[in-house]
Amino acid sequence: MKVTVVVDNMVPISAKSPFLGEHGLSMLIETGTKKILLDSGQSEAVVHNLSLLGVHSRDLDAIAISHGHYDHTGGLVHVLRHRRQPIPIFAHSRIFAKRYSVAGGSRSYIGLPFAKEEADLLGAEWLLADEPREIVPGLWFSGGMPRVTGFEHGDDRLVIPDTHGCDCQDSILDDTSLYYAGKNGLVVIGGCTHSGLVNTVKRGLELTGAKRLAGWIGGTHLGPVSKEQQDATMSLLRESRPDFIAANHCTGFDMMAELKASFGRKFIPAFVGTVIEVDD
Repeated sequence: MKVTVVVDNMVPISAKSPFLGEHGLSMLIETGTKKILLDSGQSEAVVHNLSLLGVHSRDLDAIAISHGHYDHTGGLVHVLRHRRQPIPIFAHSRIFAKRYSVAGGSRSYIGLPFAKEEADLLGAEWLLADEPREIVPGLWFSGGMPRVTGFEHGDDRLVIPDTHGCDCQDSILDDTSLYYAGKNGLVVIGGCTHSGLVNTVKRGLELTGAKRLAGWIGGTHLGPVSKEQQDATMSLLRESRPDFIAANHCTGFDMMAELKASFGRKFIPAFVGTVIEVDD
């Protein structure tokens, strides 16, 4: 399996192509003859960067959406317009929830920046799955993520209106990840991991039957959470002794630095254009 970062907040200075960076995430997963796009960034940058990687939107076999935030879904309509062909899209049923961010006394909409009907007309074939399902042989869509740890509380600045119209913390129940079990163990491919990194790994080990965490690719959302959650997560991650940690997007500079200090050469800053090869 090969994972290529298509969209991320950062483009490395060593990039040999004029990639675009933005606050967002998209990754291309290639397994066997299949190409799966996880998330789509927030703009047409996903189509631009895919083209520089030699991939046309028509080459994709499926799309998976990790959760319903604009920086992971905004590029979807651009992919669909460029493709001009229907495509299956794996997502949780709550992906269309109206959600907001509260900071500095202001409230901003951060949900999907398009209507479902618009995506439908452009060829989206939604496969809404709250339970795990296999996208292609060996690659699993997690479905809803069980919350089993006592310290992964998420980001209290992310809110959703309750039935009375008042804001309450958004648990982001549509948060999902992809799992791949190779010969060395479980590889998690995450979007923002709002459910918590440890919850996500535990679910993957249970679902795939893998005995250990071999690697992590994607966002960790460790940057915005509490120091307690950061410390507990890092402690358990070090105990897991993965072969690599390829983190990006919502991990944050401080946590990227801590991951580098903890894992040395096993840490990969997964910026745009980064390729991670995983043994089958």
